[in-house]
Amino acid sequence: MTVDFSFKRAPTYRLATIRWKGPWSDAKIHAQFRRILKWAKREGVKTGRWVFTEPADRTWEVGLEVKGPKRGGRGIRLKALPASRVATVEFDPDVVSPRVIYHGLNDWLRWRKKEREVKSVGMYREVYSGDPWSDRRAASHVRIEIVVRP
Repeated sequence: MTVDFSFKRAPTYRLATIRWKGPWSDAKIHAQFRRILKWAKREGVKTGRWVFTEPADRTWEVGLEVKGPKRGGRGIRLKALPASRVATVEFDPDVVSPRVIYHGLNDWLRWRKKEREVKSVGMYREVYSGDPWSDRRAASHVRIEIVVRP
């Protein structure tokens, strides 16, 4: 598998989200995704990509892309991530360690800043095409996006 960093234009994501503070917990992340999925099924909302972010230190946010008009409820908020320029990489975490990808991407962006291709670097997000716990294809194609300002 070839892994390379690039700049792309990410689409607008309209997400149903849950945010919380606390230590990292894969089980908690999975549980919150399931909670949103359960809400979406109950409300008859079509879902798309699965998005995970860390908007602040030890603050976590999970979101499912929703299609069609809907309102949140019971701790689930709807929000839109605007279309933006991102530094991105897609990889298989079973082949290449996420730690290597994150360090490589951060170093690559640091050099882009030194060469004045990028003014600032924003929040990162992990984007999956489906449920990474049950869909093997979604788990093997993780896309990391970091918002950048040219």
